[in-house]
Amino acid sequence: MDKMYFCGLDIGSSMSKIILINEKEDIIGYKFSKSGFEIRKTISDLYGSILDEHKIKEDQIKYIVATGYGRNVASAFFADEKVTEITCHAKGVHKIFPNCHTVIDIGGQDSKAIKLDANGRVSSFAMNDKCAAGSGRFLEVMSNVIGVNVNDLGPLSLKSKNKVSISSTCTVFAETEVISMIASEISKEDVIAGIHDAIATKVSALTRSTGIEDDVVMTGGVARNIGVVKSLEEKIGHIIHVPPEPLITGALGAALIAKNKFCKNN
Repeated sequence: MDKMYFCGLDIGSSMSKIILINEKEDIIGYKFSKSGFEIRKTISDLYGSILDEHKIKEDQIKYIVATGYGRNVASAFFADEKVTEITCHAKGVHKIFPNCHTVIDIGGQDSKAIKLDANGRVSSFAMNDKCAAGSGRFLEVMSNVIGVNVNDLGPLSLKSKNKVSISSTCTVFAETEVISMIASEISKEDVIAGIHDAIATKVSALTRSTGIEDDVVMTGGVARNIGVVKSLEEKIGHIIHVPPEPLITGALGAALIAKNKFCKNN
């Protein structure tokens, strides 16, 4: 009998992620790429690529769950079911960190705070999807203004000796503020540290609205930025744990739900 696999797909506004697990819930492989304008093509390319890489036949994939910004598109032509990203992130994080009670997810266009109960179920959540100031997009805009690769922001901010304060909570106004600081010859390390602090201030307020309880786990692309993680730790007064690959927790949760759905119905 052929082995069975289950697929989770997290289609974010910036990045799309796919993951395969087996019956034992082991991760077989994962991939991600920019979502782009052609969501259907992005999904098809990721799916075909991961099957080819692991030499898995399409009929071995028994159930597919989609989540994220583009889950409606995926469920219309590709996935068996769609599930909210809040539920999927909770499921994925609980698998990696069974003692987690607070999830902070900062993606390309939004940020989320999720409170989990002892069983890893969502007890409350808050989401900011109306403003880019607490998201990865904010970092992208600021990195372009400063002329630094977005992946270098974290290490550079740790060299700051006199972190600046950015008063604007709007990305457009904050951009103007940063340009003024650069013109005043303030060091880029201090400016970057201030940018991270501004994000941390925004996200910590979101997190406090749901309540903060250890263990705290941070996911999403911004979790790769050590400067934001450190600033957020200072704001909330808790140590933050980051998964080995913080981009894939939503897709992992979707795959776990896919496996549970299939097993329940068969």
